[in-house]
Amino acid sequence: MKAASDPRHIKRRQELKDLFAKTYRESDFDSKIDKIIAKAAPEWPIDKINRIDLAILRLSTKELLEAKTPPKVVIDEAIELGKEYGSEATPGFVNGVLGTILTNENIKY
Repeated sequence: MKAASDPRHIKRRQELKDLFAKTYRESDFDSKIDKIIAKAAPEWPIDKINRIDLAILRLSTKELLEAKTPPKVVIDEAIELGKEYGSEATPGFVNGVLGTILTNENIKY
């Protein structure tokens, strides 16, 4: 687990909380990111994905597309956020979807 005092982890936790809260207030999200997630998890329509899992996927997919942080770091952080905030199944689900996104979007390690 990341150190609680790691500023990058603190920032991601806050961004995750903001995205999660936004799912209750708004329905207008970045359609490009949602399309990428939907393509990577076709058996899980966007509106059926657990809200915290979806917030983690949106945050992580955005980071992967920005390519400022190595993909391995983004995925590791997403798994840690899943362990912290999600269900028992969240880390595996998030890992699988993000791995598929790396392949589908041709993102290099």
